[in-house]
Amino acid sequence: MLRSMYSGVSGMRGFQTKLDVIGNNIANVNTVGFKAGRVMFKDILSQSMSGITAPVDGTSGGVNAKQIGLGVSVASIDTIHTPGSAMTTSISTDLRIDGDGFFVVSPADGGPQYLTRAGNFTLDANRQLVNSDGMFVKAADDGGIIQLGEEVTAFSIAQDGTIISIDQNGLATPTDFKVGVAKVVNPGGLEKVGGSLYRMTPNANPDSALVVGSANDLVVGTGAIVSGQLEMSNVDLTNEFTEMIVAQRGFQANSRIITTSDEILQEVVNLKR
Repeated sequence: MLRSMYSGVSGMRGFQTKLDVIGNNIANVNTVGFKAGRVMFKDILSQSMSGITAPVDGTSGGVNAKQIGLGVSVASIDTIHTPGSAMTTSISTDLRIDGDGFFVVSPADGGPQYLTRAGNFTLDANRQLVNSDGMFVKAADDGGIIQLGEEVTAFSIAQDGTIISIDQNGLATPTDFKVGVAKVVNPGGLEKVGGSLYRMTPNANPDSALVVGSANDLVVGTGAIVSGQLEMSNVDLTNEFTEMIVAQRGFQANSRIITTSDEILQEVVNLKR
């Protein structure tokens, strides 16, 4: 069987994966805190037709190897953690991280912790700070639940995450609560779990350790919290549509390879009639 046919099949599979990733990026162009993905390719092991011959001084020259590639495969599907554009909402519970940190949320006190860049938080009926799925936003240092007292009628959030209570006279008083932010060594190693959430993995932090620290920490580099703004998706539609054209043409070219290989095989079959 012709090697070119299998090479064409591998190319079609690779570009189909690329189109899947592009489609997901475009679908989430307006998703808060979404990070775009990209597909990287690598060639498959080449088949050697003849080996290398070393040169001999004054006798013969060296000869390079003759190798035929066997197609392409997906090397990696990366998540690009560049910052997205800021959208001003003027809602105090809408938070954006101006830096490399992540918010930490959990479905229950003491439950599994997830990371997110989506800061569209709200206060529930118990005056607890939660995300759109009802997960608790973790506080700095102790990683506890942020629950405001009934005496807090209005509040603002400082750049370090401290919640500042504002009474009826306009007097501002810092509370004991501070929105936590975690820093990840390798954000690309995080695992997407849906809902704009990420799960910690051993390739993100050593031993999958997750420390909920303070925002605006210049030593750790967690980044400052900006209240009243949201971080939008970092998907660039111009780049995505360009990559879509490249993937489409690549898919068509590989399908033509399969068609041509099939025609050659048909000629071989028709040699004896």
